[in-house]
Amino acid sequence: MAETEKWKAINKSRDKRPKLQEYKNWKELSPIPISLPIDGSIGITGDWRTFRPKINEECNKCGICWMYCPEAVISRKEDGSFEINYLYCKGCGICAKECNVKAIEMVREK
Repeated sequence: MAETEKWKAINKSRDKRPKLQEYKNWKELSPIPISLPIDGSIGITGDWRTFRPKINEECNKCGICWMYCPEAVISRKEDGSFEINYLYCKGCGICAKECNVKAIEMVREK
């Protein structure tokens, strides 16, 4: 697959994306920074986090958490609220840090 075709395949719908993103060098990366939740080389990536983000009732549905999530694991539901895909969330806390109304709490995993 040509270099430009490789990143175009990654941008397809979730069902049509390759299971793993494999790159030989930086030239094969997408020209636009894109982060999509997919399996890592050893499987799902959210099972090793120490803290998980929890969206509280104070959420004003602004979407800042969605915009800043580096793993794109936050998605908007039909009612405008947001949900987090914990299978791929690494618990980095960027969503909680960027939330203007402090509606995201980082909760320790058990």
